[in-house]
Amino acid sequence: MHQEYIPFKNTGYFSSLICDYLDQKSNLKQFYNRFSSLEDFKAQINEKKLSYKKESRTVLVSSLKKQYENIETSELTNNNLEFLKSDNTYTITTGHQLNLFTGPLYFLYKIISAINLSNALKAKYPENNFVPVYWMATEDHDFDEINYFNFKGKKFQWNREAGGAVGELSTEGLDAIFKMFSQDLGVSKNAAALKDIFEKAYLNHNNLADATRFLANELFKDYGLVIMDANDKALKHLFIPYVKEELLNQTSFKTVSVTNSKLSNISEHYKIQVNPREINLFYLKDNLRERIVFEDDDYKVLNTNIIFSKFEIQKMILEYPERFSPNVIMRPLYQEVILPNLCYIGGGGELAYWMQLKDYFDEVAIPFPILLLRNSVLIKSEVQSKKLQKLNISTENIFLKRNAFINKRVREISNIDIDFSTQVNHLKKQFEDLYKLAEQTDKSFLGAVKAQEVKQLKGLVNLEKRLLKAQKRKLSDEVERMTEIKNELFPNGSLQERNTNFSELYLEYGNRLIPKLIESLEPLESKFTIITI
Repeated sequence: MHQEYIPFKNTGYFSSLICDYLDQKSNLKQFYNRFSSLEDFKAQINEKKLSYKKESRTVLVSSLKKQYENIETSELTNNNLEFLKSDNTYTITTGHQLNLFTGPLYFLYKIISAINLSNALKAKYPENNFVPVYWMATEDHDFDEINYFNFKGKKFQWNREAGGAVGELSTEGLDAIFKMFSQDLGVSKNAAALKDIFEKAYLNHNNLADATRFLANELFKDYGLVIMDANDKALKHLFIPYVKEELLNQTSFKTVSVTNSKLSNISEHYKIQVNPREINLFYLKDNLRERIVFEDDDYKVLNTNIIFSKFEIQKMILEYPERFSPNVIMRPLYQEVILPNLCYIGGGGELAYWMQLKDYFDEVAIPFPILLLRNSVLIKSEVQSKKLQKLNISTENIFLKRNAFINKRVREISNIDIDFSTQVNHLKKQFEDLYKLAEQTDKSFLGAVKAQEVKQLKGLVNLEKRLLKAQKRKLSDEVERMTEIKNELFPNGSLQERNTNFSELYLEYGNRLIPKLIESLEPLESKFTIITI
């Protein structure tokens, strides 16, 4: 196995906000607590130690143990569950939706980042324990985002009616997906292992939360991963003060709105990921998850006839805290309230919206976690690596968008010069002289000179395009080979990790895949990793 690295900003797939964060630009420091270096974790540990309550630990461990009652756990996971009772134990958390059969590959990379960072912190701070946590997004209701996975260019999609929290969805109907998927997998040893995992996860469990817990545990139990479902009454009870604050004072709306303005004022290139509602909570009950709004001095659940007075909703919070579900703005706070957490690991979009929340965390006096960009990976085979070498395609060039990639390579391998920049510059120089002449004679002549310049420059651009097109035809065999390898590594023109399901690689590498990835990836590398297996 061989690794190469490319800076995230050189890939063209990461926002300027995330690239500036990784470069630790001073204008972004107000939007996070500490940067993700091993040394910065010492202060984070001390801050969390002072703020996290002992009774919260007791509730957390009790809840997790109930969730694990019917799961076959490894010794490492059992140890981690026991460690969580102690005040010198902290979590490293990543979260993900309940995508069918894990969805895209980056599901793996998120969890591997959490596992590897936990191990790195244990080596640096041996007096403490660090537990990798996968937070299942069981309260999410965006079924269309999770009901499919891609395998060898084919989309396997689970079609059904869905409402409420996805974690509670019945797994009924997934036997049909299993049958189709099994046919495409074939009959190899690794295919049999994939069929077994799918069948045990989805056909032997009644709801999506239990199925996903089994699947994640099956893939990562040997590394001590703790899988968490926060849709739990006891855990929600810990969150009551913050739910009440949200309903009565709309604190998140006020603070996040200010933060969003600050971000926008710093750079027009910093995209606001999420905009807060006046109330950032859903009402969750019996296949229902709808927004709570405050209108005419009452609290109403949208698209229903459910209405509460201020007194009634405060009573409801105390009696049924599980009926209040945080949205994307409040979920991070819920996580940090119930976990002894030090770090959140996510993708670029996730970290961008976490940075919108720093002022909110400060307002409600909860420590803001360290933010770490998950590992991003491109996996290629030895055969693909040799093809790239034979075609003389560099690591950075393979990340170019398809047309730019082909055009650049055709220019490089062509036996004639297709770059007309010299001619363009020469033409511009000639027209500079004509402009001077027009200024000295008749200024009305300037418009005619400008029109002629535009016409001739456009002509040169068109000639260059025609010449490039002609060379593509002449080098069609080479272009076809380049396009083929580009499409293999960047399916549908996107990053492999955002499209391909792990089963495609597992079919090739079997149970060596995850250990090799864990061995190869560095959680704090801050570069895109290209692995040749």
